[in-house]
Parts: sequence; C-alpha cells; structure tokens
Amino acid sequence: MSNCLNSGYGRIFVMTQFNTASLHRHISRSYVFDALSERFVEILAAEQTYDRAEWYQGTADAIRRNLRHLGLNQASHLVVLSGDHLYRMNYAALVRHHDESGADLTVAAQPVSAFQAPSLGVLHVDRSGLVDAFHEKPREASALQEFALPEPAGYDPISCEPLTHLASMGIYVFRPAVLRQLLEASDLEDFGKQVIPHAISRHRVSAYPFGGYWEDIGDIATFYRANLDLTDPLPRFSLFDEAWPIYTRPRYLPPSKVAASAVERSIISDGCLIDRASIAHSIVGLRSVIGPGCEIADTILMGHDWYLEPESLTAEGGGPALEEAAEHPVGTPPLGIGAGVRLSGAIVDKNVHIGEGAIIRGNPGCGQNFDGDLYHVRDGIVVVPRGAILPPGIEIVV
Repeated sequence: MSNCLNSGYGRIFVMTQFNTASLHRHISRSYVFDALSERFVEILAAEQTYDRAEWYQGTADAIRRNLRHLGLNQASHLVVLSGDHLYRMNYAALVRHHDESGADLTVAAQPVSAFQAPSLGVLHVDRSGLVDAFHEKPREASALQEFALPEPAGYDPISCEPLTHLASMGIYVFRPAVLRQLLEASDLEDFGKQVIPHAISRHRVSAYPFGGYWEDIGDIATFYRANLDLTDPLPRFSLFDEAWPIYTRPRYLPPSKVAASAVERSIISDGCLIDRASIAHSIVGLRSVIGPGCEIADTILMGHDWYLEPESLTAEGGGPALEEAAEHPVGTPPLGIGAGVRLSGAIVDKNVHIGEGAIIRGNPGCGQNFDGDLYHVRDGIVVVPRGAILPPGIEIVV
C-alpha cells in the first residue's frame, strides 16, 4: 500500500477472502482520502455471484472474477502485486521500463542463489531483456542448470552465496487488454504457475531487474526472520526513511514507559508498559504489558488491542472491551506477559495472556513442527495464537 502511494498510484483494489475481518478494519481506518480526491482503496472480498459461488481459486482467478470492477477500459496499465512481501519499490520506474521495452507484460525479477531458486519461479531472459522461458519452483538439478545465469549477478549479503538465478518477485505490469484476453480466454487460476508461462509463448514479456531488498514473508520462518532483521543496527530494510514512509493508522497512544529494564537491539512500539525486564533482539508490539523479572529474547510480541485496567477497560476503536474480559474465567492471568516469564524463539500474537513464571523456549531453524491446543511450532519457532491463555508455570521447550 505504501509503495503504491509513494509511487503516486492511488487507485488501489485489495482482494481478500480468508480470515479478513481485522485486515478490512485496518484498511478502512488507515487509507481515508479527501472526498474530492480520485484516490481510493477498495476491498474486493470473495463473494457469491450468479456465475460463481465458490471462493477465489488462485491469484489470477481472483482478478478474473473482478474484471468488471477494475475499470480496465479507462486504465493504461494494471499493476498486480502480492500482499505478503516486504520491499520498497518505485512502481513508476517499473511502469516506465514496461513502456520503454514495448512489453505486453513485465515481470519484476531479482537475482537469487541456487539455494533459494527451488522455492521461487525462475526466469530465462534473452539478450534483449525479454523472458523466453519460466519454471515455477524448479527442483531438478537439470532445470536449475538450464535456468542458471551465464555468470553470478553478485552475492547474497547474508549467506554470501553467489546469485545464480533470476527469480520472479510476483510483481507484474499488464497492458489491460492483454490481461483481459489472458484471463477471459482461459480458466488459468494462478499467475506464477500458469498465466506467466502461458503468456510467454503468446505475448512480449519483459523482465524488470530489481536490486533492492525483497523478502517473501508468506511463511512463519521468513516472517520471523524478516521482522527480527529490523532490529539490526543497520538493517537491510530500514523503517527510518523519510523519503519513502510507511503509511498506517495512527493510534494516538502514549509513549512507552520502561522502568529499570535492560533493552538491547530491540524495537519498542507505542503505548507499552515494561517493568524491570530484560529484552534482547526482540520486537515489542503496541500496548504490550511486560511484568517484572521477565527475560525476553529473539521474540516477536504482536501486542494488544486494548489495555486491561480495572478502572478503565477500553477497546481499540473506542468501545468497551468488557465482553472480551467476560469470556475469561476467574483466575485467568492478566493480559500481557506475567512476572518472571522467560520467553525466546517465539511469536506471540495479539491479546495473549501468559501467566507468571512461564517458560517458552523455541529453537528457530530446527525444522520441528507441531500443532497443540495452546500453541503451535513452525520450524522450531513457538507460535502462540491470538487471544491464547497460557497458565502460570507452563513450560514449552522445543
């Protein structure tokens, strides 16, 4: 969203379909434009129609079923973006490259290592910069060799491995007429797996080289790593860029209050209450409450939507949160991280109650996965789901 607005593009459609209530609420509150402006953000949730009753079957299917809403007859370009990637890109430069190449479709692409290539779609580009072949998630050694660059395009800043393949970033620019033709003349459901390979043999497809930071955070492990990378002294993706701000909803919260605590290489959001705790290499979300004696490391706390205070219980959005509190039985630990909790290698979602003395210790990268009633484990990372209540003294060790 911020990339669109910073690039000067303010006619935005967001297509959603699963567990979307909080996302819709965030979008409707965050991106409110002047009534006389032509800018808008419109949510196109999956819906039953006279033609189709099922949900979106893929990225291309989502756009196909909303073609009538997009106003393609009045548009000169259509930029298609993924919602689970982290990067900064000036889409105006992308569109300019698309026009200069005379392409019907342009795919933003980035060099990646041979280790990363099997989890992405890789491109083969001819000398003129046009894409002449595409392979989605190549696993075979022969396919990886076929799509390897003539020579490395540099080295990965983290692993130092050579960048040997050109991968699709899931960012596309279409001529509207071409997009309509591709979707209406077929039942292709996914851009990466089906539409792009189909288009290469029929249309002029160019590759837009991108050399900046880009991370696909569509799984728990990469989400965890990308967030904690923000705590580095000089992170590859910086939040402190006045020329390219990240737009979100202002909450009008007070500054965080930190009492007699040690905080190292961490990000503390607004409105937190931290009492005599030790926090290292972690992210502490909005309104987090951390009790005395806590030790938190290598952890993401998503924060809370409200404060639990006896004299004032107020929900985010202005209404009382008494209903939320009433759902919890007597003796439930207070909202937040209780005294003496030791927490590491974890993601704690919003509005979680963790009782005093609990021990939660993940082992990120170990490959272990588990689903329980109170928590989950993904690649060794302990994930405590939204609104969970962990009793005092519980031990979760991966």
